[in-house]
Amino acid sequence: MKVAVLGGGHGCYAAAADLSEQGHEVRLWRRDTAQLQPLLDRPVMTLKDEAGEREIPIAKICADIGEAIAGADLVLIPSPAIAQEDIARAMAPHLTDGQVVFLPPGTFGSFIMSEIVRGTGNKADVSWAETGTLPWLARKHGDTVINITTRATRLPTGVYPARNTDHALAVIGKVFPSVERCEDALSGALMNAGPIIHPPLIMMNAGPLEHFPAWDIHNEGTQPSVRAVTTQLDNERMRIREALGYGAPHFPLSDHYENDQWMYGDRSSHSKLVKSGDWREKIDLQEHRYMREDTMLGLAFFASVADWAGVDAPVTKGLLAIAGAIVGEDLRQGRRTLASLGLDTMNREQLQAMLHAGRA
Repeated sequence: MKVAVLGGGHGCYAAAADLSEQGHEVRLWRRDTAQLQPLLDRPVMTLKDEAGEREIPIAKICADIGEAIAGADLVLIPSPAIAQEDIARAMAPHLTDGQVVFLPPGTFGSFIMSEIVRGTGNKADVSWAETGTLPWLARKHGDTVINITTRATRLPTGVYPARNTDHALAVIGKVFPSVERCEDALSGALMNAGPIIHPPLIMMNAGPLEHFPAWDIHNEGTQPSVRAVTTQLDNERMRIREALGYGAPHFPLSDHYENDQWMYGDRSSHSKLVKSGDWREKIDLQEHRYMREDTMLGLAFFASVADWAGVDAPVTKGLLAIAGAIVGEDLRQGRRTLASLGLDTMNREQLQAMLHAGRA
């Protein structure tokens, strides 16, 4: 299958190497041409995982986004949600009928990116899909080296517009057989694990993160009190899903630590993450994506949906308030809330109809 991978982060490089090794024709695009130059010079990545280390040729490294997207069956964007709006504007002229855009995860970016593309005048029938996590736990070990600690075994995925779900999941399933159906894009967005895992970890470890040169929030930072807060936060997410009529499984985060039912399957995935040492890092609480993406966008989105659905979410709002104090902003007024997206005035029937059919 022809797959365009858009972005230059850990997930993007993992996608390019892993999918190329599986036999797909991968075109990798990155905005920063200087950072892309080593791959432009030699389009080969080094993939490291449990099977060892090997070189993987990449079909095409692209400085032009149009070259990457042209003829692609699947456009894969494992980039942070903070990059979605810019990428949507860059890709807008190049999307055509039948293409599938997959955001792992999305933070409701499926709707937002579609609106941006539609606003440019491109009315192509594109399917936008999002799931609850990256398909890989991965970190770059250099300009052309990617280390994959583990791979997802279940990818609950919602599609916008939902009328295209069969087509989108058929395409995605050829690349990710672990894809599972969600009702629509909002259901998929409410599977996003990042706003559940990361805000408690960074807020409750703020002191060590600012004091020590490096700190592993998934190791010494994941203590019983942190887990207790994370569990309550996740319970609020699941209550939101239930209030909106979305069915099980809700993929409770506790499964990640306790059994093999979560998105990464084997419960040893957490210990593998810790053992790798790749997540012992310096996290800048002002700029890191755990704050800028998972909290300021993802958690704010969850809070707005809770309000709209009439669900009490004190832990969600409390963490959002603490994060706002840290960054000096009122995060309730962020750019990724139902109000900022113009959806808060819809009733449930209107929103569900729009999520199914798309904009007229």
